[in-house]
Amino acid sequence: MSVAGGIHNAIDHIIKVGGTALQIFTRNQRQWKAKPLSQKEISDFIKKRKTAGIRHVASHASYLVNLASKKVDQIEKSISAMADELWRCHHLGIDWIVVHPGSHGGAGRVGGLKQATESIDAIFELAGPMVKNGILLETTAGQGTSLGAIFEDLEYILGASKYPERLGICVDTCHIFAAGYDISNKNAYRNTFELFDKIVGLKRIKMFHLNDSKKALGSCIDRHEHIGKGKIGLKGFALLLNDERFRHVPMVLETPKSKDLSADVKNLEVLKGLIHNVD
Repeated sequence: MSVAGGIHNAIDHIIKVGGTALQIFTRNQRQWKAKPLSQKEISDFIKKRKTAGIRHVASHASYLVNLASKKVDQIEKSISAMADELWRCHHLGIDWIVVHPGSHGGAGRVGGLKQATESIDAIFELAGPMVKNGILLETTAGQGTSLGAIFEDLEYILGASKYPERLGICVDTCHIFAAGYDISNKNAYRNTFELFDKIVGLKRIKMFHLNDSKKALGSCIDRHEHIGKGKIGLKGFALLLNDERFRHVPMVLETPKSKDLSADVKNLEVLKGLIHNVD
């Protein structure tokens, strides 16, 4: 949800569409430097969230952040920006920051994963011991040299980090589908999450991004579509929404938006209509 005019406004937006889980940018996602949050901004957000009863809120990291970059200056800026984001979310009472594992830029998958892990550890160390919130590694579609499109990438970082207890996974339905993990029918859905459990562990999933995919299975192209209008289809989302293992895992939409938020209302209506409605 947009935070235009103040972070607390995102709460109004999520109430308007009837949502119960929220994701925001706490800062301009296309700038390295972020204006510090004022005490009023912090208190307004916390107060409004408490009044609305919005239990689950996550922040999404800046699009500029690349934890696996082979460029020293970009790594340093990414670490600094993420440590700052941990502090911002600490003050706002937000438990998780969602971030892509990064792109190795030609340095190779193993080198990229090693750099991403070192960056994550440096972020926690720079933020300091007072900050207790964590980072969710988001699954990716596999475009270019991006990491996180195969489950083994996530397992590597979780296993190599000094702070595994501060890490979790955000599964984006469009991304895993585009990366070649089918969830569009019962057998494929079962096989995909059995594989995820074997490699990473289902307990590591702390959030879902619910997006249909404009592009085909295994396309490696990240193009979000409205729920049921893409290549995953309603069946895949019905299976996920009725999966008891994920009953208490927050799920947020990143589908195409409309200024009046009517598209969000429609997508939520479609999703809610799938609950207890799977063959």
